[in-house]
Amino acid sequence: MYAIVEMAGQQFKVAKDQKVYVHRLQTEEGKKVTFGNVLLLGDGSDITIGAPAIDGASIEAKVIRHLRGDKVIVFKKKRRKGYQKKNGHRQSLTEIVIESIVTKGAKKAEKEEAKPVAKKEAKEKAAPVEKADTPQPKAEKSAPKKEAPKKTEAKPKANKEEEVSENLVTRAEHRAEDQHIEIDVDKLLHSIGTSTKADADDLKEIDGIGPVYEERLNEVGVYTYEQISKLKAADRDELSALEGITREKIESEEWSKQAKELLKKK
Repeated sequence: MYAIVEMAGQQFKVAKDQKVYVHRLQTEEGKKVTFGNVLLLGDGSDITIGAPAIDGASIEAKVIRHLRGDKVIVFKKKRRKGYQKKNGHRQSLTEIVIESIVTKGAKKAEKEEAKPVAKKEAKEKAAPVEKADTPQPKAEKSAPKKEAPKKTEAKPKANKEEEVSENLVTRAEHRAEDQHIEIDVDKLLHSIGTSTKADADDLKEIDGIGPVYEERLNEVGVYTYEQISKLKAADRDELSALEGITREKIESEEWSKQAKELLKKK
């Protein structure tokens, strides 16, 4: 049996016990990870195609180690312009081994067995409470107590720390390459974090950033005040490779301080 699955922004054809190198995952070494975006399943002559993914199917794997790929040299030169630049890049990777391919039927069977057990336990626990409280008025008073779960309004999602998405880093690298921007996007975004266009702030609120500079920053994956507030000396050097933006401009305009103040107002 084999499957085609999307892992960390890439599609792979995998089989059991196969080792695969994917973009860096946040999972620690030795722990298991599950990929649910299975696009195709093949078992001999039987082929199942998802639309786009197959419901219930998943790939279970184990993280073996985190590593970095071989160095790739990128050299660019413009004739008669006196311009040339040489960069090296090593992609952050994770080595995983495929432990099992879970099909749709196997996963559904587990869910169907788990649901009735939970309902029976709930009924058995509720039964003695009703018998103990024989007077009907007490039963009516206990009704509003069911509203207690509303306390779960605390949003655990807000406690999640911002993580670097290797998929967003790769997209920014492609955009920079298409625009002939000479900058180490991987190094920059691993320092200040990644963000999507949907969460973009109005960077033009920062003095010294106009529509043109905002567009150039977006092309290399810089969208938010928080990212600019985290700029370090090395990051300013990287951004100074953008046309029209210099390190002196970033420091004289105090982009980082302005970004922190705008974050407080949000």
